Amino acid sequence: MCNEEYELKSQKSTFGNRVLDGAFRTMCERLVASNNPNLFLLNYDLKQLSVVSLFVVPKQFFVREIIVVRKPLAATARRAGWIGCNILLNQIPAPGKIFIVKNGQPQPKELVLAQWKKTLFLRDEAVEARGWLIEVMKCVELIGKPEFELNDVYAFEGRLSQLYPNNRHVKQKIRQQLQVLRDHEYLDFVSRGYYRLRSQE
Repeated sequence: MCNEEYELKSQKSTFGNRVLDGAFRTMCERLVASNNPNLFLLNYDLKQLSVVSLFVVPKQFFVREIIVVRKPLAATARRAGWIGCNILLNQIPAPGKIFIVKNGQPQPKELVLAQWKKTLFLRDEAVEARGWLIEVMKCVELIGKPEFELNDVYAFEGRLSQLYPNNRHVKQKIRQQLQVLRDHEYLDFVSRGYYRLRSQE
């Protein structure tokens, strides 16, 4: 009844920085579709017949910036020329990885639901705007402290300029994204040039 779609990938080993996915073109089409699925990633222990970890990446975190195209399959392959893609898990901020089971322990339902609801506002943004918000969220996460200054985020201007070379007003864009995150109660405006990250729990 939730009208959500899900895709599950499971393996014995812990997921690394990237996850193999399907066709690159299909993935790009799904990024802008309303039925883009949320992704479950599950690690299991065959000997214990148990789930080690299970977390979900909500679909609003799937933006072009975390999708990397793979080389076409060789001419000798059964699907010669087919082009797949990878999902860069290490490019998804912490709020985009919601654990349901962690270290073999189910997480409290209330915590999971609170984390799920916290970033739903991203779904209302167009794909490019969403990409900017997520990148600024990642910059704030990399600062590594709950309270930070605007200049701390400005320090990532070069990185953001590389991601968005056509934007010549990166500092203004940073301020705009911080305001959007404040309006959606992701962070608080403390005083001029100072912000506080809200608890993600």
